[in-house]
Amino acid sequence: MRLLLFGAPASGKGTQADRLSERLGVPQVATGNILRAQVALRTELGVRAAALMERGDLVPDELMIEIIRVRLRQPDCTEGFLLDGFPRTVAQAEALDRLAQAMAIRIDRVLYLKVPDDELVRRISGRLTCAICNRSYFFDPGRPHPEACEEDGGLLLVREDDRPETARRRISVYVENTLPILVHYRDQSLVTEIDGLASVDEVTDRILSSLRSPHPAS
Repeated sequence: MRLLLFGAPASGKGTQADRLSERLGVPQVATGNILRAQVALRTELGVRAAALMERGDLVPDELMIEIIRVRLRQPDCTEGFLLDGFPRTVAQAEALDRLAQAMAIRIDRVLYLKVPDDELVRRISGRLTCAICNRSYFFDPGRPHPEACEEDGGLLLVREDDRPETARRRISVYVENTLPILVHYRDQSLVTEIDGLASVDEVTDRILSSLRSPHPAS
């Protein structure tokens, strides 16, 4: 099964991506991880990407789609994949359509974890990050929370981009960029919206249940 997964910051997308990859037996194809791997291996694509990143430039769409093409041709993607973090724009979605056509494959479903903005802000604002290893901890402001990281004893801090005012901006930018992509895929009848307010297990079950249906429920 070939899937795209979308979700705003704190929607639970990362957790669900890990679970779906394991449950469905397909690799999670995360663009950030691909870029870092290509750079570390000093492949031709990685060297080109590293030069851009070192200058602070964005990796252009044509290079990103080529990196995706190389990754999707690897043997572990033969039976399917879970694409996470791409596409980020309608232009990238259109490029991915062309790539899929050239590879004689099709995207089976686009999954969108939908969580209300207020809940996203609450989740983001309730996140503490270890100053040493960057591990994240979530807490309810009305309940006790860890004093130090369980892994290395590092100080737990609220990151600047996790403060409520910044969180709202991050969410706004994500929605602004993502909605046109969802429209693009809705026109192809591929989008399934998943209510992300439930527990982690319930969200996973809802996603798996939706995939057993032959038609997306958007």
